[in-house]
Amino acid sequence: MSSLIDDFLDAMWLERGLSDNTTSSYRHDLNHLALWCDKTGHALLTLQRSDIQDYLSVRQNAGYKATSSARLLSAVRRFYQYLCREKLREDDPTALIVNPKLPKYLPADLTESEVDALLMAPDLSEAIGLRDKAMLELLYATGLRVSELVNLSTDRVSLRQGVVRIVGKGNKERLVPMGEEAVYWLERFFNEARASLLKETSSDVVFPSTRAQFMTRQTFWHRIKHYAKVACISTHLSPHTLRHAFATHLLNHGADLRVVQLLLGHSDLSTTQIYTHVAGERLKSLHEIHHPRA
Repeated sequence: MSSLIDDFLDAMWLERGLSDNTTSSYRHDLNHLALWCDKTGHALLTLQRSDIQDYLSVRQNAGYKATSSARLLSAVRRFYQYLCREKLREDDPTALIVNPKLPKYLPADLTESEVDALLMAPDLSEAIGLRDKAMLELLYATGLRVSELVNLSTDRVSLRQGVVRIVGKGNKERLVPMGEEAVYWLERFFNEARASLLKETSSDVVFPSTRAQFMTRQTFWHRIKHYAKVACISTHLSPHTLRHAFATHLLNHGADLRVVQLLLGHSDLSTTQIYTHVAGERLKSLHEIHHPRA
């Protein structure tokens, strides 16, 4: 079964350009399903719909969230579709399984003043602080995913044109304007701090870690939490908080939803529409505060 899962993941990587994170998640979920099969005397290749439903029930009783089970079911669906396509089985046991009902979570809503405080938190007298300042400015200016930010290479950044070229989910490429403020801080970081972080080695890493390598998402997430504490921001943050703020603030200032969709790299407009709810709630609260008859 291990080799079959490997073959499936290789095929998904070649055909769909799955990111390393998605591939890792699929491998994790399918391996856990395979372990359950071993314990219960089932075979992954011949599982039936009732078997998969039993496994989902086991997960639910164990306290797994609906979002986790939905992700697992997505991996399992693709796996059995692959098996059918490769003539390794005739039917898809996931075809009639209903997706778990997911709660609707609105992204954390940072105000513009809170974003300003967060962007001002790094210590610019240190190379790491200047790096983090440039990263935060670029993140808020472009709405990049954290994984896209930390994996940026110099050939994807054009300071002269003021754009960054991103290859996102599904291997889809997009050009995102950076804006003057982000370009300024990137130039300053390149001129004043990047070489010292690289320890004079040659590298195409835009934002090197203290080891002169690509920074991990987890490391940058810890940096964001640190600066939120420095800025006295009590709002619960996530690694994508500035991405959410980028989208919400654009809509608050009248940006077209489809433009925001293109900038974020969403393949489906419905994914972007959640930000209209955030923007609407924000406008409603401002109305209640400032309107004399609210």
